[in-house]
Amino acid sequence: MKLEIVRGCIFGFLLVIVQYSLAQEKPNIILLYADDISARELPIYGSTVWSLPKGGDTSDEQYRAQTPVLDHLAEEGIYVKTAWAATICSPSRAMMMTGRYAHQHKWWHNSDKGKAPNKKGSWNLYDSAPYTLEDIAHKGGYATYWAGKTQMKISGFNFDEACFTPGEGSYNTPIATTDFRLETRKINGQKKIFNADTNQEATSYVQSGWYWKPHVQLLNHPKATGPLEWWPNNKAAKDTFGLNTFGPDVELEFIFDFMERKQQEKKPFFVYHTSHLGHDAMDFLNPESKSKWPGTPKISWDGKTYTRIQPNVTGDNGVYDTHGTITESGIHHHINYLDYQVWRYRNKLKEMGIANNTIFIFCADNGTSGYGKGSPVSQKGTHVPLIIYAPGMNMTKKGLQDILVNMSDMLPTIAEIASVKIPDSYEVNGESLLPFLTTDKPKHREWIYGYHKDMQIIRGDFVLKDGKNDWWDVSENPDDLISFKKIKDWRAVSEAHRKERDELNKVLPRFNLHATAHDAPKNGLEKPTPLQLIEDNK
Repeated sequence: MKLEIVRGCIFGFLLVIVQYSLAQEKPNIILLYADDISARELPIYGSTVWSLPKGGDTSDEQYRAQTPVLDHLAEEGIYVKTAWAATICSPSRAMMMTGRYAHQHKWWHNSDKGKAPNKKGSWNLYDSAPYTLEDIAHKGGYATYWAGKTQMKISGFNFDEACFTPGEGSYNTPIATTDFRLETRKINGQKKIFNADTNQEATSYVQSGWYWKPHVQLLNHPKATGPLEWWPNNKAAKDTFGLNTFGPDVELEFIFDFMERKQQEKKPFFVYHTSHLGHDAMDFLNPESKSKWPGTPKISWDGKTYTRIQPNVTGDNGVYDTHGTITESGIHHHINYLDYQVWRYRNKLKEMGIANNTIFIFCADNGTSGYGKGSPVSQKGTHVPLIIYAPGMNMTKKGLQDILVNMSDMLPTIAEIASVKIPDSYEVNGESLLPFLTTDKPKHREWIYGYHKDMQIIRGDFVLKDGKNDWWDVSENPDDLISFKKIKDWRAVSEAHRKERDELNKVLPRFNLHATAHDAPKNGLEKPTPLQLIEDNK
């Protein structure tokens, strides 16, 4: 009986893929990867608690994000109850881009990365994983674009074009386009951080402006004079660039330009949009404030349409007047602005006539700053939102899905959408979501995994083991999405709980290599078998 069910599922899945490929060209793919946003911050997840502007928890509705567009996509598409990343930025982005865990790519934490084979510097992500997102997309015939945050060396990746707002890093040599940066200076032999705009010492990590008056670099733009060029790079852009220029808006305009050009070329596109929105940062317009999240342009929703107020910022050298055109601090404003940008995406896709041939994915890299980011406790650091909207895919699921998904699942999912075959000999830790989305398959995977330096985090349907080696009963859903019962006496839980604990304990040794295989293999990687298009095998 079980064998018949499996055969039925496989046949159904193959039938859907064949029908889908015959019905239309390969769908465009937009992956919007937001920064430091816990699932609890989105109203669709129904949490009774969310984040305050200066950090901490609140149930005050005035600090609740309003996301009518994302809500609609979640209800008409699907959203995943329990999606996990790693606990902090770089390891999560490594997981996303490679489909692999830290035992493979060696990015254990932002400040804990395995050394390269020659022991000179950390192992580059593109060296640790020959197949990254853009490689998969290229093999499937897609044009590729990367926009937003990088947080890694970009030279070894193969995206066709990009628009970066680098953010991190000290640009001690002034950049002509902006003075919104924090830079390191040596004072009496000691390194100190200064705000280049005010010339005052700052208490922060070294960073550059990616929100207002942003640092922007273009990669391989057809009108640029070189492969990597600072923007604004032409008279029209220079005439309008300034205090009222908002980095996320710049990114989106370049994405739209790329989408239009690729449509004219009749080529499907893959957009990897790694937005800074959600990430706390230096508020250069209010350098004396203690705010965690700089304000965004003000927007309003009338039930059908967003209206954006044109920013009007004046001043210089740390003294600025926003004239009421910019919001107060708060992650809820960042999420609201993401919703506005998703609305703009939808309008653009409709205008281009490709709304029904575009798959839109919204997710985040780790938990909210001041709440979950960097936390190995329970699923605080790992629990993120995941929404998939694909109106042309004929998905068999709709709305909330009580399944387990890992950010590593995105790469094999995109590979399957693109009809790309990853060699069986190449270890990928993610699992494609496409069979779950397009058939009557009731479950996606049995467990999900996260990591934080040498700590491992894993959960199934009944139990969760966190980085502190505490076990939690996750069989019931707390109102705040996190207040699970800690398991202190295994005799007090069911046999199903104990059985799942034993199964999860069998999984962990495969990935627990921080102490024994922290760095890259001495000889690097063997040359992998080339990727293949599924059509090649027919």
